[in-house]
Amino acid sequence: MSEHESAAAPTQPSTPAPKRVSVFKTILLIFGTGVAVFLGVVALQPSEFRITRSTTIAAPAEEVFAQVNDFHNWEAWSPWAKLDPTAKSTFEGPPSGTGAVFKWSGNEQIGEGTMTLTESRPTDLVAVKLEFVKPFAGTSTAEFTFQSQGEKKTFVTWSMSGHNDFLSKAVCLFMNMDKTLGGQFEQGLASMKSVVEGAHK
Repeated sequence: MSEHESAAAPTQPSTPAPKRVSVFKTILLIFGTGVAVFLGVVALQPSEFRITRSTTIAAPAEEVFAQVNDFHNWEAWSPWAKLDPTAKSTFEGPPSGTGAVFKWSGNEQIGEGTMTLTESRPTDLVAVKLEFVKPFAGTSTAEFTFQSQGEKKTFVTWSMSGHNDFLSKAVCLFMNMDKTLGGQFEQGLASMKSVVEGAHK
């Protein structure tokens, strides 16, 4: 064979094509399995959630009840009110009690949504429907119960419950919602306690 013919001879690829395809299939299989496992774990998360916190306030039940039954009072103790001082808020319906509506729109920390007071039983219960628009759409229910402990003490419980959709279930894998929201409830109840007890002195 001449020198020219030798130079023109075709060269063999360093990695056979079938091997590259095999590696690619293996990567896809591993990725697909990982996704399937993740989706399965998310699907197994609880479909419902409930967060509850309580405290005792040194004041009559009617005074504690008044702080919750009127959305105008929430700014003084709500844990979210201070996160965005420039947030836009509007009030609709009656000034307090069943049918009162509060709408807010703020930064990423508080998002956007509506609260509607759906049930009001003096010195006993306040129920609120929460409809979130941002950062995630969703609906939940908040309840405040009040139990008199003598003439000058009230045991108040703040709870929130609702349905976990797929996105909420996925978020719960990386964030402890009870610890996060529960901590905010604790802050709110502590602020309410300070406001009510301060006014009661």
